[in-house]
Amino acid sequence: MLYLEFLFLLLMLYIGSRFGGIGLGVVSGIGLAIEVFIFRMPVGKAPVDVMLIILSVVTCASILEAAGGLKFMLQIAERILRSNPKRITLLGPIVTYLMTFMLGTGHSVYSIMPIIGDVALKNKIRPERPMAASSVASQLAITSSPLSAAVVFYLGKIVELPGFEHISLLNIIGVTVPATFAGTIALALYSMRRGKELEDDPEYQRRLQDPIWRERILSTTNTTLNEELPPAAKQSVYLFLLSLAVIVIIAMLPEIRTIGVGEKVKPISMSLIIQMMMLCFGGIILLVTKTNPQIVPNGVVFKSGMVAAIAIFGIAWMSDTYFKFAMPEFREGITSMVRHYPWTFALALFAVSVVINSQAATAVMMLPVGLELGLPAPLLVGLMPATYAYFFIPNYPSDIATVNFDVTGTTKIGKFYFNHSFMLPGLIGVTTACLVGVAIANVVIA
Repeated sequence: MLYLEFLFLLLMLYIGSRFGGIGLGVVSGIGLAIEVFIFRMPVGKAPVDVMLIILSVVTCASILEAAGGLKFMLQIAERILRSNPKRITLLGPIVTYLMTFMLGTGHSVYSIMPIIGDVALKNKIRPERPMAASSVASQLAITSSPLSAAVVFYLGKIVELPGFEHISLLNIIGVTVPATFAGTIALALYSMRRGKELEDDPEYQRRLQDPIWRERILSTTNTTLNEELPPAAKQSVYLFLLSLAVIVIIAMLPEIRTIGVGEKVKPISMSLIIQMMMLCFGGIILLVTKTNPQIVPNGVVFKSGMVAAIAIFGIAWMSDTYFKFAMPEFREGITSMVRHYPWTFALALFAVSVVINSQAATAVMMLPVGLELGLPAPLLVGLMPATYAYFFIPNYPSDIATVNFDVTGTTKIGKFYFNHSFMLPGLIGVTTACLVGVAIANVVIA
């Protein structure tokens, strides 16, 4: 019966994935209700902490966007790309990686992607090379960001393990930053020579023969450099960067976040610290820049973040309900396999991420399973990049947007669905990141 119920869980995730976003969350709600009232499972725990982290980070980043700060960051990124156009395949992924690292979300890629494509096209570089790599890098970087819900969730669970109470946020990102950056460089280097040159690409040549496509290709000019931004834009970026610095300082100095008297002295969790600092600095940015709060919900970051929070709400609650119910039965069989072949846990993370399109939701769903199985903390942290696998099926918004932004048609989804532009960069990036991550984690997480 447990296996049938597991198949039911996968079925609900699959049905939800066909709708994506909010649909994934509410369809999971149907699955949750069936688990509780028909399968009679005890109600699991809703991912409240993860959702609050997402809400707080998205709120602050959305105020930054409304103040013009995101546009200011894009202008800096564009200057870097246009000053080194021949290196666009290397610099594009690095730029999107850094933007995700700072913002804690990969959805800023929508603004920079047309610029990457424009720079590549004007320098006769196959746009697929930098565009597909940049889309993958923007998502791979999520587990490197100190604002990422997946990172903070991992931290909260790891410090609960005996002997790992001393592990800090810096220890976690000390593993994930070099691991995911190595993965980004690896996928960028692979992408430099992939595919035919533009003049030899049949799809590009076909579009040049079409008058409508030819006009679009020849008249393409995407830039943010002509826009004059208010002083508030620059101020909002400086304040946002200050918030990151404050979070890192507090993580480095636990005595700052220690409260109480006598035996009641205890540190505030980094989950709460990030929530407080994001709300606090969101308010500071709003007041200093005099941003109209009514325009904040209209931005891309706010809309994407709220959708992600709802999706995680349903997915993680349904999954936690099942695994808490099933784990006593599954533990013996799974433990034997994972202990003999620890790398198989990476495949489990990967497979779940393919279905649910969220690194935070994958972490919430699978990390407790890994802990229940007794997997070592260094292995769990080192394999964190495997929570990104939703490039495998090309239905994620950033990948679909990238395909649409490439007017040359070189970035594409193939006839067989899986032979798409993001597959090999994704596999190379995640594999490299996991290998590097495990090696570093065995030194850092000890």
